[in-house]
Amino acid sequence: MCAPLYAHTFRTVAMQCQTCGDATSPAYNECQRCATPLGLPALLPGQPTYPVRGFGAAAAVAVGAATLLYLPGALFPLIGARMAQSAEARRDGDLLLGAVVAEGLLALLYLVALLVAGVLVIIWTWRVRKNLDAFPGALPSLGPAWAIAGWLVPLANLVVPARVLANVARDSLWRRRTPPLVVLWWAAWLVFLVADAAINKLDNDRYADLAETPRSRAQFAAYVDHYQQALGPRLVPALACLVAGVPFVVLIRRISAAQQDRIAKAAPVWSGWPGHPAHAGWHAHPAWPGHPAWPAPGWPAGAVPAYPVQPVTGVSPQVAGDPSATSPQVPPGSGGTIGA
Repeated sequence: MCAPLYAHTFRTVAMQCQTCGDATSPAYNECQRCATPLGLPALLPGQPTYPVRGFGAAAAVAVGAATLLYLPGALFPLIGARMAQSAEARRDGDLLLGAVVAEGLLALLYLVALLVAGVLVIIWTWRVRKNLDAFPGALPSLGPAWAIAGWLVPLANLVVPARVLANVARDSLWRRRTPPLVVLWWAAWLVFLVADAAINKLDNDRYADLAETPRSRAQFAAYVDHYQQALGPRLVPALACLVAGVPFVVLIRRISAAQQDRIAKAAPVWSGWPGHPAHAGWHAHPAWPGHPAWPAPGWPAGAVPAYPVQPVTGVSPQVAGDPSATSPQVPPGSGGTIGA
C-alpha cells in the first residue's frame, strides 16, 4: 500500500521544483524560474538559516522613521526664516537662539533614528546574506562578513552594500538580473550622502560668518538671508533621501517575506518518525529525494529521503503486467526508514 504512494510522491517531487513549485524539464539542469538545480530541495540539508521577518519589519520601520525625520531638518529654513524676521522686527536675539536650538534638536532626533536604523539594517543584511548559503542555486559573490564590513569600511561602503543586496535580491526574489529597485535605492543613497555632506559644510561656513550676538538691523537681516538661501540647496538631499528610503523599505519587506516563505516551505513534515534527523534532536533541514538523473553534488553522506518506506512485497497494482517492466528496487533498512 505504501510503495505506490512513495513512488508517486517521488515522481511528483522530481517533476516539480521544490522551491517555487514550477514544473521542471530534463532539458535544463535548473528550474527556469528560481534557478534551483533539479532534484535539490528548497534548502540544503545541514545548512543553518535565520529568521528575517521580524528583523526585516523592525529595519523597515527604522529606515522609514529615519527618512521622515530627515525632512523636518531639511525644511527647517522655512521656519528659521520666519523666526529670524520676527527677531529682526523685535531686535530679540533670543528668538534666533531658539531657532538654533530647535534645528539642533531636529538634527539630534534624526541622528538617533539613523543610528538605530543602521544597526538593524546591518543585522538584517547579515542574516539575509547568510541564508543564501542554504539556498541551492544561489551564487553570492561576497561572503557573509562583507554584509557587516561593507557598511563600516570607508570607501568600501560606497560599493559593497549595493553588491551584497543585489545578490540577496536576485537569489531571494528569483530574478536573473538585479531588480531596478536596488539600483534606484543605491544611486539615490549616494546622491544623498554627497549632497548632505556638501550642504552641511556650506551651511556651517555661512553660519560662521554671522554675528554671534546680533544688535544692528543688518546683523539680524543677515540671519534672514542665511535661512532663505539655505532652503533651495537642502531640497536636493531631502528629495534624494525620499527616493532612497522608499525603495529600500520595499526591498527589505519583499526580501524578508520571500526568504521566510522559502524557509517555512522546507520545514520538516514527518519530524516525529523514528530515524528522522529531527527525531534525534538535529536542527538541520530534512533531506528530500533528488531527481534520479541529477544527484545532488556535495551532499553529506547519509543525506537521504526521510520518507517512511515499507519493503516492497509484491508487484504494485499500478505497474503494467509487461514482463520487461519492473518496479524500482527499494533497499530495506532497519526500522523501515532508508538509511536508518
